[in-house]
Amino acid sequence: MTSFTLLTGLFLCLSPFSLGLNEHYSQRFKHCEPTTYPPSHLVAEKYVLNLDLPPAERWTGLIERKKEHVVNLIQILKDNLDVFFNGRLFKFIDKYFPYLAKTLPEPYRDELAGIAKVANTSVGEITLYNLFYEIFTFCTSIIVEGENGHIYHGRNLDFGILMGWDIQNHTWLVTEALHPLVVEVDFQRGGNTVFKSVNFAGYIGVLTGMKPDAFSISLDERFQLNGGYIGILEWIFGKRDQKWAGFLLREIMEKVPNFETAVEKASNAPLLAPVYLIISGTKPGEGMVITRDRKKYDLWRLGQPSFQQISTWFLVETNYDHWKSPPFFDNRRTPAILCLNEQGQKRAGWEGIYRALSTKPVLNKVTTYTTLMDARNNSMVTYLRDCPDPCAPW
Repeated sequence: MTSFTLLTGLFLCLSPFSLGLNEHYSQRFKHCEPTTYPPSHLVAEKYVLNLDLPPAERWTGLIERKKEHVVNLIQILKDNLDVFFNGRLFKFIDKYFPYLAKTLPEPYRDELAGIAKVANTSVGEITLYNLFYEIFTFCTSIIVEGENGHIYHGRNLDFGILMGWDIQNHTWLVTEALHPLVVEVDFQRGGNTVFKSVNFAGYIGVLTGMKPDAFSISLDERFQLNGGYIGILEWIFGKRDQKWAGFLLREIMEKVPNFETAVEKASNAPLLAPVYLIISGTKPGEGMVITRDRKKYDLWRLGQPSFQQISTWFLVETNYDHWKSPPFFDNRRTPAILCLNEQGQKRAGWEGIYRALSTKPVLNKVTTYTTLMDARNNSMVTYLRDCPDPCAPW
């Protein structure tokens, strides 16, 4: 056996070794991780999505290329989740989740159906695939303002914790299975770019995106008791006046013209799950962390100091409220802040952000990709990541 199931992974993550490793990196931080920029890591593939096509056909070319990897990921999810439900979970999903998919607004309903058809899998499984990213992502997002007022935005997306630990390679199975699915999607209408996003092939919402000459957005999960699971159950039982976060960001990307309007829309829309929405613009001071409850919000603007962060030229958000200390077992915030302060505002930019996002445990075993964005210059690049040992499991 080369891998553990979810339960064994949980034991691994909560073991004294794992807790001590994360604490070692976060509490005993000395310097930024030495890195070379630009890095030699693999850059994500690119795909042009034609919004003029019928929704069911938009993702066909991508899924034809990535079908094998989509099916592989779904099988890993089955192997690690079904053990807790005596093999019945995916039977339930295949039976009832197609009805859930039919309750989604267009164009998402037809897009999911089209993906399932090309991948030769069930609509229920593709719907579950999209649900996972809505409620189970760990992330770090950073906005910096250079001395010249230029705004830069970067993020790590971490996904796959507790989903099967490969004891030979010291990796999470789901995280490894996601790497070949990472793709930069150029959403076009009439041959012109409307916005760009970073997706896992088969996922149709937006977790990371940029609208040229307007703004960029990243989504970080927020963990609360009144969280996404409750919102999803409410949706299933007929309460559908709330937005799926990934779909909301896609709508903002497609329809909203500027930073301030994006902040307003992201703040006020009722949500299925609490999240952090990190939005950067193109002008000095245009940076915001929106801490979202399902209906309420808190705004933390670039230039405003916070609990741990005295410097006002950057914002760092992980998965915890900025006015509270992060938990000792998952403190990615402190190393990122210290690394940015070590470099200083003179070195603010993609290189500085990349270095902070490469400093352990900001970079960890569930980090799938790092994206750097500059909406003013219409620039976005995504690097596939791994974390060589010694490395925190999350």
